[in-house]
Amino acid sequence: MDNDLSGFSRNYINYLRIEQGVSNNTIDAYSRDLAHFEKFLKSCNPPKMINTAKREDIVNYEKELNPYMKASSIKRKVSAIKGMYKFLMREGDVKNNPAASIPLPKPEQKLPDVLSIDKICKLLDLMPDSTSAALRNKAIMEVLYGCGLRVSELCGLNLQDCAISDGFLMVHGKGGKDRISPISGTAAQVLLDYIENARPEFDRRAKQSSSAVFLNAHGGRLSRQSVHSIVKESGEAIHVKNLHPHTLRHSYATHMLEGGADLRVIQDILGHSDISTTQIYTHVSNSHIKEEYLAAHPRAK
Repeated sequence: MDNDLSGFSRNYINYLRIEQGVSNNTIDAYSRDLAHFEKFLKSCNPPKMINTAKREDIVNYEKELNPYMKASSIKRKVSAIKGMYKFLMREGDVKNNPAASIPLPKPEQKLPDVLSIDKICKLLDLMPDSTSAALRNKAIMEVLYGCGLRVSELCGLNLQDCAISDGFLMVHGKGGKDRISPISGTAAQVLLDYIENARPEFDRRAKQSSSAVFLNAHGGRLSRQSVHSIVKESGEAIHVKNLHPHTLRHSYATHMLEGGADLRVIQDILGHSDISTTQIYTHVSNSHIKEEYLAAHPRAK
């Protein structure tokens, strides 16, 4: 992807990667976004470059995106452009910032998918644990819901991160930010059972021993794609189509809120840098309350 970028964009991407410690996923997304923007500039008449683009070029680029792209994706693309020009101004590579007055589009607030507590319990209780692979998969599902982890955080867990007897995991979150996540109850029991009784079987198959908690059939670190497949197949067992790992994270947060947990505590556990990200779960909770009311009250229909 770097080959499609000019020196200006590449310098900004390197700044994000090296100095800001931005995650690889964000780096890849921003690289694609800036490459797309540069392709647009080259198609202008006359063609433009990063250091010759004007405000109207960015406005026209944004207009071209609107017919076929979600507002959240447009926001990310505009954020990448605004961040790059802010960086180039600071570095002295451009004299004027054409993106300075460009507003970020407001993405539509889509309430996250959430499973009910009954469905979560059915999902987890029905999972088999008679084989090493089954026990690993059960531990994955229990930890995703029991700790509210992102897939990348689950895959990044190492044995030294697991202080199960003390009731916590050390989670390596977005942007290189570590945090503590509580773990107890069934999630702790199943994770410990997997580490002690199933993981050694996977580890023996490895050419080189790994510190990763969750291992694949060859003893290497389990990939995000594999976790997605495990979650999807587990959902199908209770007739939930295309179950996504993030649905378990959303369900965790919503059920914590409904159970009386403080919003700030949920923010810290989930690793949200901004409380506004966590506040969406108050809307989910209120939506759930309304559904319960409409279903139960005799004169609400």
